[in-house]
Amino acid sequence: MNQLKTVLLLGILSAILVGVGGALGPNALGISIVLAVVMNVGAYFFSDRIVLAMHRAQELTPAEAPELHGTVAELAARAGIPTPRLYLINEAQPNAFATGRNPEHAVVAVTSGILEVLDRRELRGVLAHELAHVENRDILVSSIAATVAAAITSVAHAVGFFGLGSDDDGPSPAQSLLLAIVAPLAATLIQLGISRSREYGADATGAEISGDPEALARALEKLDQAAHAIPAPVQPATASLFIVNPFSATEGVLNLFSTHPSMRERIRRLRANQVSRGWQVGARDPTRHAGW
Repeated sequence: MNQLKTVLLLGILSAILVGVGGALGPNALGISIVLAVVMNVGAYFFSDRIVLAMHRAQELTPAEAPELHGTVAELAARAGIPTPRLYLINEAQPNAFATGRNPEHAVVAVTSGILEVLDRRELRGVLAHELAHVENRDILVSSIAATVAAAITSVAHAVGFFGLGSDDDGPSPAQSLLLAIVAPLAATLIQLGISRSREYGADATGAEISGDPEALARALEKLDQAAHAIPAPVQPATASLFIVNPFSATEGVLNLFSTHPSMRERIRRLRANQVSRGWQVGARDPTRHAGW
């Protein structure tokens, strides 16, 4: 369902782009799309380096964190993907994210805070969630959504603020202004909807990789509490990457403007997954966690 919802939202984004482009004509629409593609292709190939540099992340070697590397290697093998590189961010707020344009260039970064707050089982659940983002090609999906949304915004602004398409066959000044406001807002809401769908998808896939939905549910509870208690030094531009929103979480209608779905709903779905598998909520799977 999450994959279907993502495809549907991407289709709606594309339809909005075609509709808005009709106000400009094919030539101007093509220019806007090319500019958006160039901008986001650059971000797609270099986003991992940019984000890691922004957070002053340092690569962790197997000698420095043997247990962490061992857990990531085990989960990557279960997911059928190459083992990603590991980075540490020296920040008190517990959080984690994955980036990289494909599984062969993937990176998983964790903050120092998450290593202190979560136990090994919970941390394993979080790492499985991040590897799920890699397995599901979420960076690619997000790049496509960002490309289309950026093109919509640039086209709409051109129509609204520069009067393009305002000839006899084009929109009136009032229509152009409305287009410049409504189209980018709609594109942003849909892009955020895609981001939330990918989080649900990563939760579900991560639970399959780890075989332990309850571990991730417990981790999310702790991380959500910490997000409110510990100040977030991360920048809003990178907030969508992290497993939990490092800023105040939103519920209800305001959640439409959030990069992350409701934490309450994420935890509910994970525990429903646990029950559907016939496992007792809160119990360990002894076949997968012996000795932990």
